[in-house]
Amino acid sequence: MTITYRTMTLNDYEAVYVLWKATPGIGLSDADSREGIEKFLEANPGRCFVALDGEDLVGAVMCGCDGRRGYLHHLAVRTDQRGQGIGRQLVEECMAALRAIGIDKAHIFVIKSNESGKVFWRKAGWQERDDLTVMSRMV
Repeated sequence: MTITYRTMTLNDYEAVYVLWKATPGIGLSDADSREGIEKFLEANPGRCFVALDGEDLVGAVMCGCDGRRGYLHHLAVRTDQRGQGIGRQLVEECMAALRAIGIDKAHIFVIKSNESGKVFWRKAGWQERDDLTVMSRMV
Protein backbone atom coordinates (compact mmCIF):
# COMPACT_ATOMS: atom_id res chain seq x y z
CA MET A 1 0.00 0.00 0.00
CA THR A 2 1.34 3.38 -1.01
CA ILE A 3 -0.71 6.30 0.24
CA THR A 4 -0.43 9.56 -1.67
CA TYR A 5 -1.67 12.95 -0.57
CA ARG A 6 -2.86 15.83 -2.69
CA THR A 7 -4.98 18.94 -2.56
CA MET A 8 -8.72 18.28 -2.54
CA THR A 9 -10.67 19.42 -5.59
CA LEU A 10 -14.39 19.67 -6.23
CA ASN A 11 -14.04 16.51 -8.35
CA ASP A 12 -13.40 14.65 -5.07
CA TYR A 13 -16.70 15.77 -3.57
CA GLU A 14 -18.78 12.62 -4.10
CA ALA A 15 -16.13 10.25 -2.71
CA VAL A 16 -15.35 12.59 0.19
CA TYR A 17 -19.02 12.96 1.07
CA VAL A 18 -19.48 9.18 1.08
CA LEU A 19 -16.48 8.89 3.42
CA TRP A 20 -17.88 11.56 5.75
CA LYS A 21 -21.31 9.90 5.83
CA ALA A 22 -19.68 6.58 6.78
CA THR A 23 -17.59 8.14 9.57
CA PRO A 24 -19.15 8.29 13.04
CA GLY A 25 -18.53 11.60 14.77
CA ILE A 26 -18.70 13.74 11.63
CA GLY A 27 -21.66 16.09 11.76
CA LEU A 28 -22.87 17.07 8.31
CA SER A 29 -25.19 19.93 7.47
CA ASP A 30 -26.41 21.96 4.51
CA ALA A 31 -23.03 23.70 4.52
CA ASP A 32 -21.56 20.39 3.33
CA SER A 33 -23.52 20.42 0.08
CA ARG A 34 -21.51 20.40 -3.14
CA GLU A 35 -22.08 24.15 -3.45
CA GLY A 36 -20.99 24.74 0.16
CA ILE A 37 -17.81 22.74 -0.29
CA GLU A 38 -17.11 24.52 -3.58
CA LYS A 39 -17.24 27.87 -1.76
CA PHE A 40 -14.98 26.54 1.01
CA LEU A 41 -12.40 25.23 -1.45
CA GLU A 42 -12.42 28.53 -3.36
CA ALA A 43 -11.94 30.50 -0.12
CA ASN A 44 -9.14 28.18 1.07
CA PRO A 45 -7.05 27.25 -1.96
CA GLY A 46 -4.44 24.57 -1.35
CA ARG A 47 -5.52 23.95 2.25
CA CYS A 48 -7.84 20.92 1.96
CA PHE A 49 -6.40 17.47 1.32
CA VAL A 50 -7.26 13.91 0.39
CA ALA A 51 -5.37 10.66 0.88
CA LEU A 52 -5.43 8.05 -1.88
CA ASP A 53 -4.56 4.37 -1.95
CA GLY A 54 -4.06 4.04 -5.68
CA GLU A 55 -7.26 5.53 -7.10
CA ASP A 56 -9.29 4.90 -3.92
CA LEU A 57 -9.96 7.86 -1.66
CA VAL A 58 -9.21 6.72 1.89
CA GLY A 59 -8.98 10.00 3.80
CA ALA A 60 -9.90 13.67 3.67
CA VAL A 61 -9.67 16.86 5.67
CA MET A 62 -10.78 20.43 5.14
CA CYS A 63 -8.69 23.31 6.42
CA GLY A 64 -9.42 26.99 6.34
CA CYS A 65 -8.45 30.19 8.06
CA ASP A 66 -9.86 33.54 9.03
CA GLY A 67 -6.55 35.37 8.60
CA ARG A 68 -5.53 34.82 12.24
CA ARG A 69 -6.28 31.19 13.07
CA GLY A 70 -6.65 27.98 11.14
CA TYR A 71 -9.59 25.60 11.44
CA LEU A 72 -9.68 21.93 10.54
CA HIS A 73 -12.99 20.31 9.65
CA HIS A 74 -14.21 16.81 8.90
CA LEU A 75 -10.99 14.81 9.20
CA ALA A 76 -11.92 11.27 8.19
CA VAL A 77 -10.00 8.10 7.35
CA ARG A 78 -11.71 5.00 6.00
CA THR A 79 -12.17 2.50 8.83
CA ASP A 80 -10.06 -0.25 7.22
CA GLN A 81 -7.17 2.20 6.70
CA ARG A 82 -6.94 3.58 10.25
CA GLY A 83 -3.91 3.17 12.47
CA GLN A 84 -1.40 3.73 9.67
CA GLY A 85 -0.73 7.44 10.17
CA ILE A 86 -3.00 8.66 7.38
CA GLY A 87 -4.98 10.99 9.64
CA ARG A 88 -1.81 12.39 11.17
CA GLN A 89 -0.33 13.04 7.73
CA LEU A 90 -3.49 14.79 6.56
CA VAL A 91 -3.26 17.01 9.64
CA GLU A 92 0.41 17.72 8.90
CA GLU A 93 -0.47 18.70 5.33
CA CYS A 94 -2.91 21.24 6.78
CA MET A 95 -0.40 22.54 9.32
CA ALA A 96 2.19 23.07 6.58
CA ALA A 97 -0.36 24.92 4.43
CA LEU A 98 -1.26 27.16 7.36
CA ARG A 99 2.38 27.86 8.22
CA ALA A 100 2.98 28.82 4.60
CA ILE A 101 0.52 31.71 4.97
CA GLY A 102 1.74 32.78 8.41
CA ILE A 103 -0.90 31.13 10.58
CA ASP A 104 0.59 29.83 13.84
CA LYS A 105 -2.40 28.31 15.65
CA ALA A 106 -5.29 26.10 14.58
CA HIS A 107 -8.53 24.94 16.15
CA ILE A 108 -10.80 21.96 15.67
CA PHE A 109 -14.35 21.22 16.74
CA VAL A 110 -15.03 17.73 18.09
CA ILE A 111 -18.54 16.57 18.89
CA LYS A 112 -18.68 15.87 22.65
CA SER A 113 -19.80 12.26 22.16
CA ASN A 114 -17.01 11.48 19.65
CA GLU A 115 -14.70 9.68 22.06
CA SER A 116 -12.53 8.06 19.38
CA GLY A 117 -12.07 11.47 17.78
CA LYS A 118 -10.98 12.99 21.08
CA VAL A 119 -8.48 10.16 21.59
CA PHE A 120 -7.02 10.73 18.11
CA TRP A 121 -6.64 14.48 18.59
CA ARG A 122 -5.08 14.13 22.06
CA LYS A 123 -2.54 11.61 20.74
CA ALA A 124 -1.76 14.03 17.92
CA GLY A 125 -0.81 16.71 20.47
CA TRP A 126 -4.00 18.79 20.51
CA GLN A 127 -5.27 20.09 23.84
CA GLU A 128 -8.89 20.13 24.87
CA ARG A 129 -10.08 23.52 26.08
CA ASP A 130 -12.70 24.01 28.73
CA ASP A 131 -12.48 27.80 28.84
CA LEU A 132 -14.60 28.36 25.73
CA THR A 133 -18.17 27.76 24.73
CA VAL A 134 -19.07 27.49 21.06
CA MET A 135 -22.14 29.47 20.14
CA SER A 136 -23.82 29.49 16.74
CA ARG A 137 -26.58 31.40 14.98
CA MET A 138 -28.22 31.17 11.60
CA VAL A 139 -27.45 34.22 9.45
